[in-house]
Amino acid sequence: QVQLVESGGGLVQAGGSLRLSCAASGRTFSRYAMGWFRQAPGKEREFVARIWWSGTMIINADSVKGRFTIISDNAKNTVDLQMNSLKPEDTAVYYCAAASQRIAVAAGEYDYWGQGTQVTVSS
Repeated sequence: QVQLVESGGGLVQAGGSLRLSCAASGRTFSRYAMGWFRQAPGKEREFVARIWWSGTMIINADSVKGRFTIISDNAKNTVDLQMNSLKPEDTAVYYCAAASQRIAVAAGEYDYWGQGTQVTVSS
C-alpha cells in the first residue's frame, strides 16, 4: 500500500503562484512513478505532470508547459507541483497519484490516489 496526502491548495488571483505538495508513505513507494492530475467540475480527470523519484523522466501536459514544474524530494518523500502564471482555467481539484507502470500517463494506469486539494484561480 502507498499512502498519498496532498496539501497547498487555495484561492489565488490570475497570474499568481501556488505550490502543491504530495507526501508519500508506505511500502516501496519509491518504486512508483508519481503524477499530478486535476479535475474541473463536469470534466474528466486530466493528466498534468509525472516524475520518477530519481527526478528524471519528467513529462508535462501541453496546457501547463512553461508554467508548472514537478519536483521530487527523496529526503522528504514529497513530490511538489510548483504552479506559476496561473489562469482561471487551471481551477480544479488537484490529485497526486502513484503508478507501478513507470511510464504511466493515463489516470487508469495509476494505482494509488490522494484525496485531492482544491485550487481556485480568480480572474
